[in-house]
Amino acid sequence: MLTKAVLLAAGQGSRMRRNDANASVSAAQAAAVASGVKALIPIDRPFLDYVLTSVADAGYQRVCLVVGPGHNPLRDRYARMSGGRLEFEFAVQQTPLGTAHALGAAAEFSGSDDFLLINSDNYYPVEPLRMLREIDGPGTVGFQSSGLITTSNIPAARIFRFALMEQDDCGYLRRIVEKPEPEAVEDFSETFLVSMNCWRFGPEIFAACRSIDKSSRGEFEIADAVSYSMQELGQRYHVVTSNASVLDLSFQADIVRVAERLAGKQVKL
Repeated sequence: MLTKAVLLAAGQGSRMRRNDANASVSAAQAAAVASGVKALIPIDRPFLDYVLTSVADAGYQRVCLVVGPGHNPLRDRYARMSGGRLEFEFAVQQTPLGTAHALGAAAEFSGSDDFLLINSDNYYPVEPLRMLREIDGPGTVGFQSSGLITTSNIPAARIFRFALMEQDDCGYLRRIVEKPEPEAVEDFSETFLVSMNCWRFGPEIFAACRSIDKSSRGEFEIADAVSYSMQELGQRYHVVTSNASVLDLSFQADIVRVAERLAGKQVKL
């Protein structure tokens, strides 16, 4: 049974640090924003505490946090918390070169095992994370845009800043495109799904991460690694669909909206 989870927490929070005079943040939240470590933004508790509670509730036990070289407060906090419901390990992405590059830092933690991969700046409900434990082999959760728009803090205009996916008639991933251009969006069917970077990977993904070129945005991206693994390595990804709400902590204006939706959530690590 799947027990390992990798969380990408090495980002620099460049979008979060953009000045927003209309955003309502506390002094403690502003300090976390300035540090660039979005996972530690306090919403009563650090945001990552809520994410990790879902991970534990879904049955995962071992967590690797992929952090940046200067993320000592994050490492210190969760190293102290290891031994409760979750055991924590850490991998360092020395240079911020994209999500596939960050994932590559967790290769030693993964070893020969399958593992869950998620973002540290998204809150995922328990059920999608549990669904990936129950499938056989690599797969992903395809989120329906209607659910994200109506029940999360994600406005309709932001949907196309994520990767879009299509599945084939057998329920496997047909294609995935990261942040598609408007003309590319038109090529997707009306039943497209949204990737919130919620994956079950096997160790084969690391070969794909090492084999891709940088995207047009100058980064090594997981969507490209997945596409490479499908086209060059013959990998298939089962797609499980979900209409669940995923909270996205990208901009300062998101903080108050995410806090409203996390109100009353219990943290248990």
